[in-house]
Amino acid sequence: MSGNVVIEYFGAGLILAGGIISVLSAIGVVQFPDVYTRAHAATKSATLAVLLTLVGALVYIWVTEAYISVRLILGIIFVFITAPVAGHLTIRAAYRSGVDLAKETKEDELRKVLLSKNEES
Repeated sequence: MSGNVVIEYFGAGLILAGGIISVLSAIGVVQFPDVYTRAHAATKSATLAVLLTLVGALVYIWVTEAYISVRLILGIIFVFITAPVAGHLTIRAAYRSGVDLAKETKEDELRKVLLSKNEES
C-alpha cells in the first residue's frame, strides 16, 4: 500500500466521520427538549461535520488530483467563522424574546447577568 492510498483512505475517513456526526447532529435536533439545546446540536456538531467533510474532500482531491482547491479552503474558513456566530445570534434572539428554557434546566445564569446590567444603567 503506497503513501497516497493511505492518505486517500484518511480523506475518505474524514468524509465518513463528517457524515456520521451530521446524522448525530440531526438526531440531536429532533430529540432535544428546547430551542437552546437544539441550536447547540445544530451549530456545534453540524459545524464539525461540515468541517470534517470539507477537510476530507480537500485532502482527497489534493492526493488524487495533485490540486489544492482554494474554494474548499474558503468554504472551510467561511463555515468555521459564520456557523458559530449564527448559532449564537439565534440563541440570543430566542432568549431575549422570552422563549422558555426546558423543564430540566436547573439554573439560568444569564438572567442574573442581565438583571445586574439593567440595575447598573
